[in-house]
Amino acid sequence: MSVTRIGDGPALFRQPNARRAAHGGSKFTKFTLVIAALVVALIIAMPAFAQVAPPAAPAAPATPGVGDALDRALGQLSSGAASSQPGNGSLSLSLQVLIIMGLLTILPGIVLMMTSFTRIIIVLSILRQALGLQQTPPNQVLIGLSLFLSFFVMAPVVNRINTEAIQPYAAGKLAGTEMIKHAGTPLHAFMAKQTRVKDLTMFAEMAKSGPYAKTDDIPFSVLLPAFVTSELKTAFQIGFLVFLPFIVIDLVVATVLMSLGMMMLSPTIISLPFKLLLFVLVDGWALTMGSLANSFAT
Repeated sequence: MSVTRIGDGPALFRQPNARRAAHGGSKFTKFTLVIAALVVALIIAMPAFAQVAPPAAPAAPATPGVGDALDRALGQLSSGAASSQPGNGSLSLSLQVLIIMGLLTILPGIVLMMTSFTRIIIVLSILRQALGLQQTPPNQVLIGLSLFLSFFVMAPVVNRINTEAIQPYAAGKLAGTEMIKHAGTPLHAFMAKQTRVKDLTMFAEMAKSGPYAKTDDIPFSVLLPAFVTSELKTAFQIGFLVFLPFIVIDLVVATVLMSLGMMMLSPTIISLPFKLLLFVLVDGWALTMGSLANSFAT
């Protein structure tokens, strides 16, 4: 029978700790030696790197004529900027560029709220719901259709803006502020033709503005909300007319299913093929697109 001595226990527990301490110390020593070797190697290699580095290239001789041309260009630029100072009755060149860049940032809002896009996208969305289709066509397809149909409807307005504002500005005949004013005139005329008098009168009374002798006197601050309100009303009116034939199909299918005692069968499952058949037979997409394009007063 073995006898355990009192001094053996602590010795057994102290031995692993001593080994770990010795092992940790050896790791720290190796790491220190590696760092020291790298530092010494860098110190030794620095003179060699300095010798291998290529000498600085001599300064290139000045090309004759380039400095004179640069001076002439700077002189023309400074004279053009001086001629467009606010004291001469026009905005500075930097301020004109700032205004144009600011208008580009609100371009998506202009496309959404000042063109035919709002009416078209609402009608197409209502048409998809009337057919009973949740995600067909997808939202990307509907937005693409609305965008390109808006380009088609707004083509005369865009051509007028290009002819009366953009081309004269590119030719240097118009300043930046005048270009913006001329570009807003065709858009103002388009919006005024689509706006109801009732909506226009309501916003004019709220703004304590008017009466107006002609449509050109209506400010954009009054015309824009009136135009959007009129577009929403027109879009929902067209959507109601689009919904009617599909509601009739739903009612007929639901009545037939009830008379046959098929109350547990969903009417939408049966009516969906008939809706699609009706829509295809009447060439629904061409009819919808053509009616939407013709709904805008020119």
